[in-house]
Amino acid sequence: MEAKIHSFESLGAVDGPGVRFVIFMQGCTLKCKYCQNRDTWDMNAGMSYTVQDLLQKVLRYENYIKTNGGVTVSGGEPLIQVKFLIDFFKELKKHNIHTCIDTSGNVALTDDVKSLIDLTDLFLLDIKSINDEKSIDLVGVSNEKELNFARYLSDIGKPLWIRQVLIPSLTDSEEDLLEIKDFISTLNNVEKVEILPYHDLGKFKWEKLGLEYPLEGVRTANNEDVERAKQILGI
Repeated sequence: MEAKIHSFESLGAVDGPGVRFVIFMQGCTLKCKYCQNRDTWDMNAGMSYTVQDLLQKVLRYENYIKTNGGVTVSGGEPLIQVKFLIDFFKELKKHNIHTCIDTSGNVALTDDVKSLIDLTDLFLLDIKSINDEKSIDLVGVSNEKELNFARYLSDIGKPLWIRQVLIPSLTDSEEDLLEIKDFISTLNNVEKVEILPYHDLGKFKWEKLGLEYPLEGVRTANNEDVERAKQILGI
């Protein structure tokens, strides 16, 4: 079995605890207007890796990541390639390597997805928008599946970090932030809440593909925006 991989970050420090080997999977079903990795959407692009190829690549950094870090799989949307990740995470577990998935959670809770969840030590869940209408406009789909995904992780006690991209005028209203706060309060597994300030550093990737950047003219989030959001969320 092979997977499509977009790229790697060998010593990442922001996608989970400790030092991480970060794997960016190829392919995504969402259409996020603010996507910083527009070139990950095409499932037919990227590089092909077998489980053993990928494992050997990770093990080169084992001494760096094994103590307090591990492997984080991001994307794109990693859960599209769920069967591959099941096999890959089984191999990582043989080496006692911490596993983490950065996901939108916008998938059906199939048996395969549940099997992968069992093999995953931590989830980083990006809530696109707590408001369903805004979610459909911003990323092309309802937020129903991702909220159900979060509830399932809570029900089974799977550690979870909640991430919210803060986009001025789109995801930063007090009403939406308070709704996120209320939703988080219903979960019993949230270890951390992160505010990710919107930036447009990925704009050039859209332009390189000959595409118009959807959030042209939307300002980037600043420290003041982030502090305000944190205050509303109580974090």
